[in-house]
Amino acid sequence: MTDFDALPEIKHWRRWLLLVWLVAACLMVWYRWAGIHWYSLPDTDDNMRMAQVRALLNGQGWYDLRQYKLNPPAGFNIHWSRLVDLPIAGLELMLRPFLGYWAADRWAAGLAPLIPMGVALAGITTAARRLIAPNAWVVAAALYFCCGSTMLMMMPLRVDHHGWQLAMLAWTLAGLADPNGRRGGAAMGLSSAISLTIGLELLPFLAVSGAAAALRWMWDADEETPRLRGYALTLAAGCALGYILFATYDNRVWRCDVLSPVWLSTMVSAATLAFLVTYLPLRTPLFRLVALGVVGAVLAGGFAKAFPQCLGAPEQISPELYSSWFSHVREAKPLYAQSWTTALTVAALPVAGVIGSLFAARRAWGSRTFPAWATVAFVSVLSLLLCFWQTRNGPGAQLIAVPGAAALIWTFVPFLIDSTNVATRVIGTVAFVLVVSGLGPSWIADRWPGDPPNARIKAINRANARCPTLPALRPIAALPTTTIFTFVDLGPRLINTTHHKAVAGPYHRNGDAILDVHHAFDGAPDQAHAIMLRHGATLLLTCPNLNESTVYRARSPNGFYSRLARNEKFAWLTPVPLPTGSPYLLWRISR
Repeated sequence: MTDFDALPEIKHWRRWLLLVWLVAACLMVWYRWAGIHWYSLPDTDDNMRMAQVRALLNGQGWYDLRQYKLNPPAGFNIHWSRLVDLPIAGLELMLRPFLGYWAADRWAAGLAPLIPMGVALAGITTAARRLIAPNAWVVAAALYFCCGSTMLMMMPLRVDHHGWQLAMLAWTLAGLADPNGRRGGAAMGLSSAISLTIGLELLPFLAVSGAAAALRWMWDADEETPRLRGYALTLAAGCALGYILFATYDNRVWRCDVLSPVWLSTMVSAATLAFLVTYLPLRTPLFRLVALGVVGAVLAGGFAKAFPQCLGAPEQISPELYSSWFSHVREAKPLYAQSWTTALTVAALPVAGVIGSLFAARRAWGSRTFPAWATVAFVSVLSLLLCFWQTRNGPGAQLIAVPGAAALIWTFVPFLIDSTNVATRVIGTVAFVLVVSGLGPSWIADRWPGDPPNARIKAINRANARCPTLPALRPIAALPTTTIFTFVDLGPRLINTTHHKAVAGPYHRNGDAILDVHHAFDGAPDQAHAIMLRHGATLLLTCPNLNESTVYRARSPNGFYSRLARNEKFAWLTPVPLPTGSPYLLWRISR
């Protein structure tokens, strides 16, 4: 009978893993070659990240992350950290002598995401080796590249911070799976602190992982005390160091959406209490569980008392901004609010991961690996449930699912390939792998015939594809530097690819500027004129049929933008000619 465990261990596995990463990186660069050439950054956040890196290289202060090309002269309050800027800036500085300024900028954006891709690959395969078998890293590596939502965060040009946060999540899981408690706890604490220094997006995953480490200590204090102490010490020290090195001027106040004094004090307090509770003479799991409950209650009560403003959504946006903007962000909606094809694509692998981790935990009962598998199953279940809160948790849930899915393949594929039935041996094996990896459900979702796009949808798709391109923006970039009033979602692209300034971008700390754009396009023409002048804008730029424009037309049929889209003329707007075929419309704003 085939037994994967009986196969000789692959020597120098790290070298082979490095080769896998290099091959994958080359394939991704080849796949995105045209995008790198045309600087086709896929998201507003990617454009903002590159604008932020460029400002740093041009002399902006280390602790000053305000984007002064948005909402001038005060600038936009960007809540990110410099940590993710470092590898991008380093690559750009290395490439400039060989490629020149603009090519180095493009290739730095193309290559930088491949670094966290490799870090995450190393973390998740290490977890699989520790949980399943030394050679299981091969299966885990293959499944890692099947994580569609996760891979979207690692593709060339995806320079936003989510790739690095996912990489740290992989190493948090590897630390949870580490049989060496002290080393595993240190890995968990350090990776969690780095992730929190970058941003709070994965805080729910990190909280679940920390709870899993505490529950392991509750189950077996003799074995797990070094892990919990190592985790607590490195989490507290890492968060403190991250705050000292990377907290910006705007993040040194009591904010709820970053590693500000709010979350720094919370993390240090939680780590201190977790460290101290391990020294209590608690002889039974029940007493230790009660102690953890007391610690949790003290932390929750203290947080509610000290930071009541943070008990709601961390963005702390106004009801009007939530209604007009944030509630429409697709990734912030729960999984059940998405189309069934999206839900299937996102959830298929996490479901397999939950089944596999629960199965592996049951098989490991009574063995040394049971605590690790039990906590991985705990994290996997809660990670899947987080998708039913917000779909944006899908990439993390897919990554967490890799060890559990790998365990299913490692256990059941040998039985299938040993079958005496040819259909079972061939078709059954392939079908099983396709289902567990999520490739099968994704293939079905991709090919399910939906309603063909009508003329309106085609027009919207064309505008979304053409307006952000460099050729479309080149005539705009040729104009003298000024402040341009345009859509919120166009702001980051405009300031990143031209020398112009804009009024707003889709960042929650700047709700007043976002609402000004909304009020201008939704309201009366005189109101729009007054808002534009107040922001010092001299040009008005629109892209007909861009996604955002359809919101204004649907929401305010008699508003300024709807009237502008119907070719109504206004005395204070003078058309500025653009090349034939331009997807843009441009006007000069007079007083």
